Amino acid sequence: MFPVLDPQSKPARGLRRYVGLIEELLGLSGQGSCVQLDAPLSAYLAIDGHVPAFPERDVALLWDERYGWAVAVEARCGEDLLVLGYLGGPVLPAPRVVARYVRRVLDGGPAGSPEPEVVPAPDLHDELAAYAPAADVLLAVG
Repeated sequence: MFPVLDPQSKPARGLRRYVGLIEELLGLSGQGSCVQLDAPLSAYLAIDGHVPAFPERDVALLWDERYGWAVAVEARCGEDLLVLGYLGGPVLPAPRVVARYVRRVLDGGPAGSPEPEVVPAPDLHDELAAYAPAADVLLAVG
């Protein structure tokens, strides 16, 4: 695990953009998502739709730096989320892979492995930084 990220750092900006790209691919507004920059890095996205096995429960997409992506449903009475399965593979798969995973689960397909597997990601900060938007160029008028 990595230490807390500075919110203005390139990896932090990259994580926010990475999550934003997934939101765009899923047609989400971004109003129901958050990114946590404390260790472990994590993200939460509220998903539009329902899983056929739990039609009355809201769906969430979860990410953290140890296990990667998982689909979960809201539990009853304010309990923790109920994780249905983990995508597996690299901790930071391409956004289109994550969007395809979510659509498959919403269509009643398998949610992935029910048990998390720690996914080594020694270059995670570099991978996240690659998603950072280009820095704004400020022109000084002299």
